[in-house]
Amino acid sequence: MPMLEVKALATGYEGVEVVHGVDLVVGEGETVCVLGANGAGKSTMLRAIMRQLSCWAGTIRFQGRDLTRAKAYVPAHCGMGYVPEGRGALASLAVRENLELGAYPPRAQADFADNLARVLGLFPAIAERLEEEAGNLSGGQAQMLAIARALMGSPKLLVLDEPSLGLGPQIVSQVYAALAQLKAGGQAILLVEQAVGKALALSDRAYVLERGRVVLTGPCAQVKNDKLLRDAYLGL
Repeated sequence: MPMLEVKALATGYEGVEVVHGVDLVVGEGETVCVLGANGAGKSTMLRAIMRQLSCWAGTIRFQGRDLTRAKAYVPAHCGMGYVPEGRGALASLAVRENLELGAYPPRAQADFADNLARVLGLFPAIAERLEEEAGNLSGGQAQMLAIARALMGSPKLLVLDEPSLGLGPQIVSQVYAALAQLKAGGQAILLVEQAVGKALALSDRAYVLERGRVVLTGPCAQVKNDKLLRDAYLGL
């Protein structure tokens, strides 16, 4: 049974359908990326999976549980950790307090100390600034904090929306090095990304969205050489 199974998902905004009949699967311990140009529907798809948008059609199942009509808090309690586009740190709170908020699912509270040690080991740059306000962090440090906060919830599946957005190449490399460590440790990851090379190098399989539809899917080694990827992502 797949960890996450999305079938025929349709959703959108204010009566305008943006995502049209998307199928997507993530297996245990697998890293899957979703690629596509701006406006292809990638973030909209993730928001529906995380129950922040209504599903107009289709189904979402996580570890066999139907989440299609679930409330927005349910995915986190089931074991899905979400890193939204824009990072979403609470700027007026300290870094430590942001991390504590990430541990709110009951299943994560018993693992708080272990998870804190884990994320500070992954991201030494935020370990040095635990008592500072999150609003004082650089963009790269804020992204590290967002990932760390999601990991504090002991997620079975880590869901990331554009983790490289707005970051310099050196910071992107640091973020992806941390994701590679997580993958090596068996963490399942669903990644929406425009940094195609980084995403394909990290992932096992890829989906390519164009105008809200999956136009290509398969192992990353196969997808990266397919003309449909160039057409969808680069507009060539």
